[in-house]
Amino acid sequence: MDCGQRNTKKYSFRCPGLKELRKLAYFVLDPLDFKQHHGKLLSILSPDMVEGLLSVLWIGGYSRSSIIAEALHLKKSEIKAHWVKKGGLFGLPFDFLIKEATAFAQAGSADAFEAIFVFLIYGLALFPNIDGFVDVNAIRIFLIGNHVPTLLGDMYFSLDLRNSKSGRTIVCCIPLLYKWFISHLPQTPAFVENKQCLRWSQRLMSLTNDDIVWYDPSLSNLEIIDSCGEFSNVPLIGTQGGINYNSALARRQLGFPLRDKPNNMLLEGLFYQEGKDIQNLKQKIVHAWHNVHRKGRSELGPRNCVALEAYTLWVKKRAMELNMPYYCERPMSMVVIEPLTLPNQDVEELEDALAKMKQEKDMWEECFRALSKKHEEL
Repeated sequence: MDCGQRNTKKYSFRCPGLKELRKLAYFVLDPLDFKQHHGKLLSILSPDMVEGLLSVLWIGGYSRSSIIAEALHLKKSEIKAHWVKKGGLFGLPFDFLIKEATAFAQAGSADAFEAIFVFLIYGLALFPNIDGFVDVNAIRIFLIGNHVPTLLGDMYFSLDLRNSKSGRTIVCCIPLLYKWFISHLPQTPAFVENKQCLRWSQRLMSLTNDDIVWYDPSLSNLEIIDSCGEFSNVPLIGTQGGINYNSALARRQLGFPLRDKPNNMLLEGLFYQEGKDIQNLKQKIVHAWHNVHRKGRSELGPRNCVALEAYTLWVKKRAMELNMPYYCERPMSMVVIEPLTLPNQDVEELEDALAKMKQEKDMWEECFRALSKKHEEL
């Protein structure tokens, strides 16, 4: 299928400097206990991103210094002394927080250290905005504790905004976006080693349907959020504005089949920028999240992450209309078939069976010759 090629836009990604946070991670004495209390935040610091692959609802009232001081095990006076404005937003400087976290770690104050360490991960890795600064948006999300919807909102919002602006810098949790992207790529030696030294665009455009890792089986028992309130999809609020997530297009990655062309109503877009919400969408989204609609096997059928013909034809039509960002490449075989090897015991059993079959064959041939001779005599 020749989809043609459209003009590509140049993007850059604001990759946070996580070197100092990785140093603090060595002070975490019990990673399992940390994971139990704070989730998988440590894993956000771990990926070494390959160059070229990537070229929570809003609640106010959390900017009071007493609340922040209590959450960080610091004095109210310390928060007030370092509470500054940068880039139009209030917050706390990175150097001050690193110094306090290191002091608590060296003093053996594990709870206080972990509080500031997690605070830094929120501000510098999950919700980066201003270099070397944890702004009030990240602080509010940290105090609320429900960061997942806001992470998705920031990611979709920044990608959509920069696409409409013909490129420039994408600002979101880049380590998380990177981990999600590579989780769907083949892990076969042929693809990973890239002995042909192909560019990333060539490697990605050579992938076929069978090469993609569509679904993580560990998610098999989870229900999915299909829509909220009166919205036909899932509205999200990020730190810079709002956007929607179309779960109907992601069902294959969630383990359910894509059977037919999606209903156009399910694909309706929603977008607003902070400070430019003339339709009051933000309040409508907050209200909608009080009525979350979930779906599972009973509504979507058994787990089977396949795309049926009707959906595939719709995708191909969309590709023809929009054109592809790069030329289609000749598919490469991403699956290396391992040579079949058998244990010695199995080989011996097969040899014995083969010898027995040969004996039986010889016996039947002898019987056949005897019967043929008798038939000739008659």
